[in-house]
Amino acid sequence: MRPVSLSSIASARLVAGLRPFRPNGFRVEAERIGGTLYVHNYGHGGCGVTLSWGTATHAADLACEASPRHVAVLGAGAVGLATARLLQERGVGVTIYARELPPHTTSDVAGALWSPVTLVDEGRPHPGFAAELARAARFAHRRFEAMAGERYGIRWVPFYLTGDSAVPPTSWEWAATPELFEPVTLGAGEHPFPSAFAHRYRLMLIEPAIYLAALLVDVRAAGVRIAVTELSPAAVAALDEDVVVNCTGIGAAALFGDRDLVPIKGQLAILEPQPGIDYAVKSTTEDLYMFPRRDGVVLGGSHQRGDWTLPPDPDEAGRILAGHRRFFSW
Repeated sequence: MRPVSLSSIASARLVAGLRPFRPNGFRVEAERIGGTLYVHNYGHGGCGVTLSWGTATHAADLACEASPRHVAVLGAGAVGLATARLLQERGVGVTIYARELPPHTTSDVAGALWSPVTLVDEGRPHPGFAAELARAARFAHRRFEAMAGERYGIRWVPFYLTGDSAVPPTSWEWAATPELFEPVTLGAGEHPFPSAFAHRYRLMLIEPAIYLAALLVDVRAAGVRIAVTELSPAAVAALDEDVVVNCTGIGAAALFGDRDLVPIKGQLAILEPQPGIDYAVKSTTEDLYMFPRRDGVVLGGSHQRGDWTLPPDPDEAGRILAGHRRFFSW
């Protein structure tokens, strides 16, 4: 194992996206407005890619209770594409309505390590949410496992959580499915990181550029219709379909008036690709993580709650880069 080289730090590519966060957790439920059945599937916080297949199967089940022949899916990020594909697998025709398609969605700027994170405020999930999360996580994990390989850009990597505690940290989200996060604890002299301990896991890393492009090919090959259009409450209300699945992420705040939905701005600095960097790492003492992808070495993290701005923040970028320079000084 070797440290990330920061020699190309001056030319780092900066990207930012808005995580669609709901303090009580994601929303997957049906709502009838007039003659239309709306199925909501959004609010995944920092794990839209991770949980996409899991909440999509629940949303598809709710939509199919109306026995539709054709369904409208709003949004073409990871959640929208997974929902469309599962509806197709159930024999339902689908039209996707979206303002942007890959590679221009929020999902395209995700870090996309398979791990439920930044999903819910501690102590705030609604009753039964832990079981709902566990079902979604397990289904999504199985689906991604089956897709692992070159075509979808999914591979297993060693992932290290570094910090000062000999006890592996367990987030609320991870605790719902402990069998998916089994650590090996490494002490002093057993790892190179600037911390007392490193807890090693085996997790899937998903390359958004490869994965979303391949999934878009899949839904098109299966006959989905795609309409690239601006989405507004009036435009959605005028759709011909009797069943509409809302996978608009942060857009649901304006489209459906969800006052619980808030953005958590995430920012990444992407260095040039570095062959030989084949592990991922996250510090538990600073807001820093590194994922190795084919399109570059991804440096995060950033969690700016309530920030609706999309341009990268130079000060936040400076913090991320300075932190990683310290972290990889070994």
